[in-house]
Amino acid sequence: MNQHMIQVSRSIKQILMMLADGIMIISALAFSFLLLGREFLDQGQIFYSYLLVATCLSVLGLVRIGLYREVVLYMGLQSGFIVLQGVTVSTFLLVGSYFLSHRPEPFDYSILPIFWMITLLFVGGTRFIAKVVLQSLIRNFRPRQPVIIYGAGSSGMQLVIALQNGDQHLPVAFVDDSNSMLGSTIHGIRVYSPNSLYELIESYSVRQILLAIPSATSSERKEILNRLEHLPVHVKTVPDLFDVVSGKSGVDEVRDIDIEDLLGREIVPPNPELLGACINGQSVMVTGAGGSIGSELCRQIINMNPAKLILMDSFEYGLYEIERELKEKLISNDSGKDIEIVALLGSVCNSGHMQNSMMNFHVDTVYHVAAYKQVPMVEKNIVEGVQNNIFGTLVAAQAAEKFKVKNFVLISTDKAVRPTNFMGATKRFSEQVLQALSQKEQTTKFSIVRFGNVLGSSGSVVPLFRRQISSGGPVTVTHPEVTRYFMTVQEAAQLVIQAGSMATGGDVFVLDMHEPIRIVDLAKKMIHLMGYDVKDSNSYRGDVAIEYTGLRPGEKLYEELMIGEYVTGTEHPKIMRAEEENLSWGTLQKLLERLKVACELIDLSEVRSALMEAVDGFEPKEGAEDPLWDAKRKEDQISQPKALSDQQVITKSDKKVTPLFKQ
Repeated sequence: MNQHMIQVSRSIKQILMMLADGIMIISALAFSFLLLGREFLDQGQIFYSYLLVATCLSVLGLVRIGLYREVVLYMGLQSGFIVLQGVTVSTFLLVGSYFLSHRPEPFDYSILPIFWMITLLFVGGTRFIAKVVLQSLIRNFRPRQPVIIYGAGSSGMQLVIALQNGDQHLPVAFVDDSNSMLGSTIHGIRVYSPNSLYELIESYSVRQILLAIPSATSSERKEILNRLEHLPVHVKTVPDLFDVVSGKSGVDEVRDIDIEDLLGREIVPPNPELLGACINGQSVMVTGAGGSIGSELCRQIINMNPAKLILMDSFEYGLYEIERELKEKLISNDSGKDIEIVALLGSVCNSGHMQNSMMNFHVDTVYHVAAYKQVPMVEKNIVEGVQNNIFGTLVAAQAAEKFKVKNFVLISTDKAVRPTNFMGATKRFSEQVLQALSQKEQTTKFSIVRFGNVLGSSGSVVPLFRRQISSGGPVTVTHPEVTRYFMTVQEAAQLVIQAGSMATGGDVFVLDMHEPIRIVDLAKKMIHLMGYDVKDSNSYRGDVAIEYTGLRPGEKLYEELMIGEYVTGTEHPKIMRAEEENLSWGTLQKLLERLKVACELIDLSEVRSALMEAVDGFEPKEGAEDPLWDAKRKEDQISQPKALSDQQVITKSDKKVTPLFKQ
């Protein structure tokens, strides 16, 4: 039925509605006469002629004010105002037609309010009745999924209106923690206590709960999710009111739970003075600007009114994307149009490129994010990991030192603490490069900011788990006891900027990552909140299995943030300053020379030896190899074959020496 209605052309529908409105206007006038006890059919031919003209003009007036452009199915308050205007115009036209046809006789003004109300009821009321009927028909032909809305506040009320007008979800109940709301009805939907959730899910066959609690704190959201975790439903959320008002999201836009809701971290508001100290009115460079952390740093830096923002990356597409995003942001924000954005494609290992960039753009602050961070990939490409992470940092730092950059902030990782992998070892070595350079008298203040895993980064397990759960599993976890620190990329970027502003030279800032999380617990929570059960030996009705794949090369069960035990607080409660021993510049120079020669010769054993000498606690696990090292060894074996007597050859079968020619 709905399909046949849609197939009728729009113009035909409008003509039919215009005819119906004309008939209803005349009918409303007839009822008005009837209510006043007067005969409608005895008014004379002249009156009917004027009435016909007035009716046509009334319909044309409704056309002019746009009533027939409104879709009946989606009519709202604005449509009601249009009907009100049209009916008022029609009433005045009626006065004119009656006055012209009954000029000698006195006019009975009591007919005006009666006619106005009846016409409003006919023209407006029939449309809203039709809307209800159409919505009912659509619901019958398109069954909707029953959902429970958690949160009966303003967001919940807006959400239920949006869902009732949609064709996908059918809200059947509100759930709210406030006792004052219990038992009340909002838009025909009753509010229940969270204790009634299980009964509601069973009664209405609900498979989804929508969280409409944007004003809840992180700890409150975490507590609610812990209560919902073991229910057989898929828990989703709606955007906060700021995103709705700013147009970033619609109130009915539902999405999976953000993983930060599971962490329950309370974000400390940033200190505006610390945020702008190294940025406002200055020339700022971000290396690795196309990556997840680098791009978020750029988004936050652009809000602090730098004079210039220099984006540097060797990843062409990532650099293009962040440049385009930032320029679009500046166009939409008139106050920031004077900020110059420069995208530089290049490697931090290119000394000439780095020096020219810092000299020509008069760089004041550098956030050095560029690095290889994937542990398994660096474990298989050790030489390039050393070149990029260590020598890239050295080149960038020396360029900053030469051209008197005021602040140089290195983004480091918890994997640099007593590392078992080459990625962590190269990052710890790069930390020591900055610490050693800081020992010299100079203008540049070098500092290091160390933190753990960032949610939403390119290497995060969260999107991987989500894809695996959606496809039915299994969810792959390396080890049942592996734990990691987590922080959102937005919070990490804010804290990095604030930490860099507190630097005095050689500082190692450690971000408060809260408590580490077991990865398997994170996987289980995600499985439950997406409406599935974990399939294991204790569950015969499980949906998604968890599979343990074993620790990858160089991977640890847990990570640490501090090398020593000496740590002091700072102006920010989430930022600590670690006191750690480091090598002198003279000692480090010799190790850098050894590493440089070893990388040129692709001598993996010498690279390993130099890193073990420089990085305290570095214990590389067996099995780490570099394809270039392997290829070089094979090539050396081919180019220098074992010398054989021209009378002898070693056969593959028995490895015995046999005569080449018989005597």
